[in-house]
Amino acid sequence: MSSIVWKFVGPGAGILATAVAGRVTKKVWVAVTKSPPPDNPEDPDVAWKEAVVWALASGAVIGLTRLVVERQAAVWYRKSFGELPPGLGPGDDGAVKEYS
Repeated sequence: MSSIVWKFVGPGAGILATAVAGRVTKKVWVAVTKSPPPDNPEDPDVAWKEAVVWALASGAVIGLTRLVVERQAAVWYRKSFGELPPGLGPGDDGAVKEYS
């Protein structure tokens, strides 16, 4: 039962964190630059500097937010079920184990 809970909590926390971080990053961008962030940084009409700064800023904020939220979800899981979520234990890197 507990592994089923983690299948929803883990990804759900990541999705929620990404959505919130994306909105916050856009608001901070507008506050700092007084212009909207690029809709598509890959567009050749977007200046290189703007595209690179947006990619670095949004990637860092979203990545860090996901890390914090997913770690906190794992802490909650451990407190609730007495063990780490599936795939987060020591030596459990998610790789398929081969037996000979």
